[in-house]
Amino acid sequence: MTTRQDLISLARHTREAASLFVKDIGNGLLVVSHNTLALVGLAVVSVLLVFTSQDGLREKVESATLGWLSARHEARAEAEGNTLVAAAEPDAIARATATDPKELSRQQAAVAHWLARRYSVAPEPISRLVQEAWTVGQRAKVEPTLILAIMAIESRFNPFAQSAVGAQGLMQVMTRVHDDKYEAFGGTLAAFDPVTNLRVGVQVLKECIQRAGSLEEGLRYYVGAANLSEDTGYTARVLAEHELLKAVIAGRPVPATTTVRPLREAASSPAGETAQVALLR
Repeated sequence: MTTRQDLISLARHTREAASLFVKDIGNGLLVVSHNTLALVGLAVVSVLLVFTSQDGLREKVESATLGWLSARHEARAEAEGNTLVAAAEPDAIARATATDPKELSRQQAAVAHWLARRYSVAPEPISRLVQEAWTVGQRAKVEPTLILAIMAIESRFNPFAQSAVGAQGLMQVMTRVHDDKYEAFGGTLAAFDPVTNLRVGVQVLKECIQRAGSLEEGLRYYVGAANLSEDTGYTARVLAEHELLKAVIAGRPVPATTTVRPLREAASSPAGETAQVALLR
C-alpha cells in the first residue's frame, strides 16, 4: 500500500527528472545555437577572405551594386521629369576650354576682357585661349597678340568655323594639308579642339614667316595668297588687330566696337589654295 511519504518522494523525483530534462534541452539548444552562430561566422569570414583576396571579384560586386543603385536613382529621377541625372557626367568640366580671368596676369586679363566684349564671347574660354597664346607664343617666338589677332580675323573665335576650301577651327588651318601636324593630337578631328587648333596654327604661321622672310609676307602665305597679286586686305586687317591688342596691353583705352571681316577671300580661290598647299605641305 502506497503511503503518503511514497507519494511525496515520487513527486520530488518527477520534478527533478523534469528539471533535468528541461536543463538538458536548454543546454542542447544553447550548444546548437552557439555552433550555428559559429558556422555562420565562419562562413562570413570565409566569404570575406575570398572576396578581399580577389580584386576582380570585389570590383565586379562593387560595380554591380553601384550600377543597380545608379539605375534605380536614374529611373526615379526620370519618373519625376529630370532627364539630367541619366546624362550627368561629372568629368565633363575637364573637357571645357575655360579659365577664370582672375588666374591671368594683368595684361592677359585686360586682353581677355577686351576680346570678350569685342567679339561677344564669354571671358572664360577667351581667357584660356589668351593663356595658351602666351605660352605657345613664347615657345614659338611669335607674339601672342599676333596669334590672337589671326584668330579674331579668321574665325571671330568660333572653334567650329570652316571656310569654303576646308580651312577649319579657330585659326582656320587647312586640315587636309596639315593632317600630319594633328597626328600628335590623335588625328584631324582635333582641329575642332580650340587649344589644339591654336597650337597647330601657330606652327603653320611660324613656318610661313620663316619661308617668306617677313611677317607681312608670312601672313600672305598663311592665308594662301602668296601667288596672288593681293590678299584682299587680309594682312592689313590682321596687323591692325595686332596693334589694337598691343595698345590694350599697354593700358591705353581702346574701343571694342570696331567690326572686322573674318572672311578668307584670297583662300577661297583655286590659286590661293594651290599656293598654300605648295608652300606648306
